[in-house]
Amino acid sequence: MAKRLILLLVLCFALPTSAFAASVKVRVEGKTRTIFAPTEVTVTAANALDALEQASILGEFYYHLTTTSFGSYVDQIGRYPGTGSSGWVFKVDNASPPVGADQVVLKDGDSVLWYYATFGANGGPPTLQVKPAAKACYAATAYDDSGKAVVPSGLVWHVGSKRSVAGMAGASFCPGKHTGLLIRATATGAVRSNAVR
Repeated sequence: MAKRLILLLVLCFALPTSAFAASVKVRVEGKTRTIFAPTEVTVTAANALDALEQASILGEFYYHLTTTSFGSYVDQIGRYPGTGSSGWVFKVDNASPPVGADQVVLKDGDSVLWYYATFGANGGPPTLQVKPAAKACYAATAYDDSGKAVVPSGLVWHVGSKRSVAGMAGASFCPGKHTGLLIRATATGAVRSNAVR
């Protein structure tokens, strides 16, 4: 029994990190536009930093890490480096983890969002998420840093590349026939939403 336990422990520590990776969705929202996967893409990643690495390979975009005494952090994605009170942060399942991206252990089905944000006295901006609601309808929800649903101001729906009607968070938006067009939402001071068909 002890030999089996030792062998199991040796195998666990000898396996590469990818052996513990999960199947997760990832998206990267830039300062002025979506950098990668408006509809989210599924990748295999062990942690949130690994999810960014996989996205950068698929999307062929640049990111940079800086290492300090506190650990590594992402100081640039695409064209924009972090400056002052603005920079690159991430959420897992709509909440900002209290640890670095390389310390967040992902599980199958998690969603990882990397985004550029400007921080104020109350933290970062809310992030928007759009999900299908009733038949041919959609709902948008905004989330604060702790993953709590909040009411955004100035919610606007977008169908394809067109701007559509203003709406209320959580309220259903039923655009009618929109075959193949992506639906997403924006709001004043919030990170733009994912896109859905």
